Amino acid sequence: MELNITTPALLFPAVSLLMLAYTNKFLAIANLIRKLYSDYEKHKQVNLIMQISNLRRRLMLIRWMQVGAVASILFCVVTMFLIYEGYQGWAKVLFALSLLLMIGSLVVSIVEIFLSAGALKLLLRDLEEKM
Repeated sequence: MELNITTPALLFPAVSLLMLAYTNKFLAIANLIRKLYSDYEKHKQVNLIMQISNLRRRLMLIRWMQVGAVASILFCVVTMFLIYEGYQGWAKVLFALSLLLMIGSLVVSIVEIFLSAGALKLLLRDLEEKM
């Protein structure tokens, strides 16, 4: 199969949307951590520490999701350059690596979604205990 210069360019819109979603998640969690930290300073509740711990893990995962997506787009750009220069073999290798990085980013995203559900379970459990 011959790669042409438009093949790796197909990933650009997907990666852009993913990066926007990842960044929005990161900012929302960072704001939530700041709020929970402020609440903890006032009330010293143990459940707030558990929530912050969960959010810390999620931030780490989001960082790796972003790294995978950025590396994927970087390899797509290098792939386009290699196609332009006529190095089809190297272009195919880098494009395959780019796709694997994107897959990795999406898998980590799935893991983060499950952790997110875990954080909501903590809140619901706390609410049920108060009822």
